[in-house]
Amino acid sequence: MPKKPANQGKRWTPEDMKKLQELVQLNTPTRLIGLKMGRSPKAVYEKAREEDVSLKPTNQSPDKRRKK
Repeated sequence: MPKKPANQGKRWTPEDMKKLQELVQLNTPTRLIGLKMGRSPKAVYEKAREEDVSLKPTNQSPDKRRKK
């Protein structure tokens, strides 16, 4: 049986929110954010949605798919 995240069921603190925003700005994958913060990826998605924080990568260009 998988281990429960360390912070499961605990409230998000202002420090947690600051860390979440920093990791998002670094384009950290959601699963890795969860591991670093001791939370499940689902909890990260939910909190980001509540706080209107976009988890989409910002360094990907749509031009990568075009052939030159």
